[in-house]
Order: sequence, then structure tokens, then C-alpha cells
Amino acid sequence: MNLIDLLRKIYPYVKPYKWLVLATLILTLIGSLIAQVNALVLDWTVDSINALIKPEGFEWSRATNILTYISIILLGKEVLSALITYAQHYFGEKMRILVSKDMSQAVVNRILTYRMAFFSKKENDTGKLQTRIDMGVSSLSSTVQNIFIDLLPLFTSAFLALILMFAANFYVGLTALFIVPVYIWITIAQAHKLQGWRQNMRGFREMKSHGIMGIIESMNVIKSFNREKIESQKQWDIQTKFTDNQMLVRKTSFYYDGLKSFVRQVGTVLIIILTAYLVLSGYPGMSIGKIMYHVMLFSNVTAPITQLQRIFDQLNDALIYASGYFDILDAEPEVEPTGHYKPEKVTGNFEIKGVDFTYPNGNKALHNINMTIQPGMITAFVGLSGAGKSTIVNLLDKFYTPDCGTITLDGVDLREWDTKYLRENIGLVLQKNHIFDGTIEDNIRYGKPDATLQEIEEAAKKAYIYDQICKLPNGFKSQAQQLSGGQQQRIAIARMFLKNPPIVFLDEPTASLDAIATEQIKQSIDDIKKGRTVIMISHNISQIIDSDLVYALQNGRVEQGGNPDEVYRKGGVYKDIIDASARSLNIEKLTKTLDPDGDGVLFD
Repeated sequence: MNLIDLLRKIYPYVKPYKWLVLATLILTLIGSLIAQVNALVLDWTVDSINALIKPEGFEWSRATNILTYISIILLGKEVLSALITYAQHYFGEKMRILVSKDMSQAVVNRILTYRMAFFSKKENDTGKLQTRIDMGVSSLSSTVQNIFIDLLPLFTSAFLALILMFAANFYVGLTALFIVPVYIWITIAQAHKLQGWRQNMRGFREMKSHGIMGIIESMNVIKSFNREKIESQKQWDIQTKFTDNQMLVRKTSFYYDGLKSFVRQVGTVLIIILTAYLVLSGYPGMSIGKIMYHVMLFSNVTAPITQLQRIFDQLNDALIYASGYFDILDAEPEVEPTGHYKPEKVTGNFEIKGVDFTYPNGNKALHNINMTIQPGMITAFVGLSGAGKSTIVNLLDKFYTPDCGTITLDGVDLREWDTKYLRENIGLVLQKNHIFDGTIEDNIRYGKPDATLQEIEEAAKKAYIYDQICKLPNGFKSQAQQLSGGQQQRIAIARMFLKNPPIVFLDEPTASLDAIATEQIKQSIDDIKKGRTVIMISHNISQIIDSDLVYALQNGRVEQGGNPDEVYRKGGVYKDIIDASARSLNIEKLTKTLDPDGDGVLFD
């Protein structure tokens, strides 16, 4: 991305605030004119004072008048300049803030339209995305500020100063004009030299952000294995590379800054010598005042170029991070596909035929999947970790699109279904559900935004969490993220009860709960199963054998399917899993514990 592309990308975000742009431009022109006052006043003052100095003395009254005029003009100029600078910075900063807000919201809105495949890519890890978005918005909004608050005023002032120098003397103006391209050439060379290192800094920042987030998320594992030193060393290596890269940038910047300072001083010396020569030669229009006049104007010419490197640095950052930001914003192929089919009633009859699926990272998870999920029945997916159970659920919820084959719901291809409408009719409970920052009431209401408090309380009762909530100091107004893992799981289940969908996907819904809580939740799940299409993924024997239909998966393939009892009697992977689960529970010893008399009565 070059500067023209960058400005074209930013333009739609600046366009709504064109009145701010206009106000800033007007203020810029006025401020640039005022910036030349000091040079004009100094020229007139030096010549006026010089004219007063005579061998016989001078008139104090005339000197006093000159000093009074100078004081009024300069003080008035400073007051007016302060007011214009305040207004200019206020409008420019307001525009930057508004543009930043719009850009931040634009990327949020865009991300929410992407399917899960986008977030499964390695380059789109959470930490990297966060850094790309934050740095992108920050650098792009700063670009707007640089252009309208810094760049335009400085170059307008420089342009006017150069015109005044040419008006005073062509040769002096030509000398100043000759210095400018040399200065700019050095600045551009500096920018090109630093570009690659700045791109490296972007990568290091993303790695740092991702690494720190990984440490925080894995803190219990790190501490349990006493691996603090290893993780610290990993971060130290990244920090060292980042620091070395920063030092290269700084070292190069200091070299070029020194070179530019030398060129600027050479230009100043040349202006002084040339003007002095013209004064001594009696050149028309040249006076002693013109020496200071030209020096100050030349200072106005070089001032923007002095700031140019800082602005170039920020523009380079903007170009680097803009690519990452707009890559997120313009990822058209990742936009979540949707259809237009919205039937009045959803029964939940899924047909999966010849489906293969490969994750964006290249891992092929499913091979020629064929299965039927009957409406109003409970279908269990059984298999070892990595067998493809959750992947099928993700496909049924349109989180991903299969590589080949078809998936139909109630006889209509899933691709033709309106995605939003489809998900409104599906309830999803995961092994670990996300709890949002907010109150318990807000988290449960997520299942139905317009739900009343009475409906929320009823959903909490069905999830067996109501009594525990009432015992909290703030009740339903308590912060949900302060609850235990098991309590948070019940909040997620209450959220699903409130949604009350005709199709329910249960992916290890009780895995994080204790035995008593699991039994309570099982009762709730049994209630919501009635009259609904339920797909359950579980390693819990009691939940599996309650299903009407079971599919046993292994290595991304359906190995067996049918009635649980019949499939068990046939032997195979399903029987192996059930037998292994029974052995892990130590069923024989458990039976003796529960029935010591051997009378067949296990529970009193």
C-alpha cells in the first residue's frame, strides 16, 4: 500500500466530517499568513531603528512610537495565533477522534460477519488481531491528524515564506529553494531505509501481544509445571529482538537527523552570506533588516521539513499497520455465507451426505460423512478426542462450509437457509461456554434480549441456579464472571432455556460440573429434550444410553450408527468406548458399594 492508496482508503471515513476539514483548512491559511508577521515586523523594525541612529543622536519619541507599534503588532499577533491554533487543534483532534471511532466500529462490524474459518487461521490469532486492529486504528487516525493539523499548516507556511523570499530577492529565494529538495531527498532516503525495520517491529509487537495473552491464559499450567523461567526466556528472546530492531531504527534516525541539521545550517549560512553581500553591494531593495528577514523566512521554509521526518515515520507506521487493518476489513471471501430460506417451522431433520471438511490450517477433520438426524429424537455422537464430533456440529450450525457433499435441514440445502434465522432456531451449549462481562441477568438475557425478569428467573430455576443466585449479595445484578466454573455453566444453560429453540446441540454440557450438579443439569436437559431435535456429544454413559440414535466416529469417519443397544451388541468402536467408560468408573466395585446385600436394590 502506498500513500495514495492510504489516503483513498481513509477518505470514506473523513468524508462525513468535511465541514471540519473545511474549517481546519481556513484556519490553516490564516495561521500560515500570521506566521510570516514576525519576519515582516523584524525587517521593518531593524531598518526603522537603523534609520534613527545618526551621529548627532536620535529622537526618543520616534523610537518609542516604533517600539509601541512593534509591541502592539506582535502581542496582537500572538493572541490571534493562540486562538487560531486552539481552534485548529480542536477541530483537527475532534476529527481524529470521530474518525477513530468510526474505524473501530467498522472493523468490529466487519469481524462479526466473518465465519469461523477466518479466526482459525494462524495469522488471525486473537493477540495478533488485537494488535493489528489497535495499531491500525491508532496510526490511521493519527495520519488524519498529521495531514490536517501538522502537515498542511507547516507546508502552507513554508510555501508563503518561499514566495516572500522570492518577492524580496530572486537569488535568495532560489538559494532557499535549492536547499529544500536536498533536505526532502535525505528525509525520503531515511524513510526507505527504515521501512523494513519498521515492518519487523509490527511483527514483534504482534508476537509480544500474543505471547503475553498466552501466558495469562495458561497461567495455571505454567505454574503447575514450574515453567515460569521457560516462559520468561521466550518473552525475553522476543523482547531482545524487538529492542535490537528498535536500536537499529534509532541509530539510523540519529544519523539522518544529524545530516539534515547540517544541511539546514549550511542553508542558513548561505542565506546570511548572500543577503549580506547584496546589502554591501547596494543591491536595490536590500537593507540590513533583510538579513534577519531572510533568515526568519528560511526558518519558516525549513520548519515543516524538520517535522517531515516525524510525520514520515508516522505515515510509514500507518502504511504498515494500515495493510493489516484493511486486510481484516477487506477479507471478502471470509464473509459468512447466508441464504434467504426462512420457513414458518423448523423440525430439525438433518441429512448429511458425502461430506468432507478441512480446517483452514490444513487439518482434514471429516471424510465422507453420511448420517441422518431424525426430528424430535436424541442423537448422540460418540468417539475419541479428534474423531470429528464437534466439527459436525460446527458444520450444522454453519460455522464452516464443507469441502464437498451436502447438508440439508428439513429437505433444504443448508446453504440456502438464512444463517441468522437458522441460528435463532438452534441452542448451543458447549463444554465451556463464554460468560460476557456483565451481570448474571445480562448473561442469561443474551438468549432472549427482550426477556422479562420473570422469564429470566424461570430459566435460572430450570438450570438449578436460581437459589444460588438469590443468595448472592446483589442477586441477579451480581457480576457473572465472578461465579465458579460450574455456576457459569449453569448460567449458559439457563441462557439456552430462555432461547427455547426447536434444535439443541449439547457438546459435553456437564463436563465441568460435579456429580450432583451433573444430575441436576441432566434433569433439566431431559426436560428440554422433549419435542426437540437434540444432538449430544458426551462421554457420560448415562447420557449416551438415553439417546435414540448413536453414531460412533473414529478418525473423521462414521464407523457405526443405529440404536445404542443394537450397536453395542455388534461390537466395534462404540462397544470399546462404553466398556472403557464403565471400567473407568469401576462399575463392579461401585455396584458392591451401592448394593452390599446383593438384593438388587442400589438406592434407598
